[in-house]
Amino acid sequence: MRILVLGATGFLGRHAVRHLRALPGAQVLTGGRAPGADLSVDLATADPGQLAAGLRTAAPDAVVNCAGAVGGSALTLTAVNARGPAALCAALHEAAPDARLVHLGSAAEYGPADGHRPAVEDGPARPLGLYGAAKLAGTLAVTGCGLDAVVLRVFNPVGPGAPAGSLPGRLAAELRRAGPGGRISTGGLGAYRDFVDARDVAEAAVRAVTAPGPLPAVLNIGSGTARPVREVAEGLLATAGFTVWIDEDGDGSPRSAAVPWQQADIAAATRALGWSPRHSFADSLGALWAATQERAGESV
Repeated sequence: MRILVLGATGFLGRHAVRHLRALPGAQVLTGGRAPGADLSVDLATADPGQLAAGLRTAAPDAVVNCAGAVGGSALTLTAVNARGPAALCAALHEAAPDARLVHLGSAAEYGPADGHRPAVEDGPARPLGLYGAAKLAGTLAVTGCGLDAVVLRVFNPVGPGAPAGSLPGRLAAELRRAGPGGRISTGGLGAYRDFVDARDVAEAAVRAVTAPGPLPAVLNIGSGTARPVREVAEGLLATAGFTVWIDEDGDGSPRSAAVPWQQADIAAATRALGWSPRHSFADSLGALWAATQERAGESV
């Protein structure tokens, strides 16, 4: 089975590649802008015709699209998260119409929760910011493309390799820099989020690639538990074994105030894929902390 992973060098992409390569008989190809990629492509600017030519050469049985942008200008956010999936769908129609497409969406597509009700796939999508709106546009491009496609709507990924642009990655890096008895400044950490291990997200992608079809158009991928963001910092410090003073009066994310609580209903993913998260929250934070130590050692 030939599987093409786009965005293969990103946080979730790296985990997806590692898990997919463990599949018996799988030949995993990588796509993106990084040197050495099997398919050199930037979905933000790719011409669908040229992309189709590359897809013909790759001849994938499945494509896993992990490419995305969580920050940057309005042009970047819309080009990568909205235009990119649309261009990919157009190219697949032309070059590999029978390939399964697994696209990673985002919980930001939902927007505010209705009280404390877990988000369900057929519930309202009311994104508050440009990132969520662009991701929703990408989801609509995939679900409306007529291909054998599924969107894995990923909640808050955590685990080894979490980037500094994510809240867990940033907290881990700042706590390590502060060291025992140090101090860091954050925004309020009282918002509730559903944190899911990146390795569990990768396993969901593997199952989405190999599951008999057709699959539901959208599947939530989360832990199924909402917990205060503060528990990320507390869990990292428990793993580290030291204390840091955390000042929550700093500048925080506007989205945290606008979306104070969010949790995934993962029943559909369990039914469709036989998937459920395996990694505990403590395991995710321990692996994240260990990975930041490795990076710190590399930079010395």
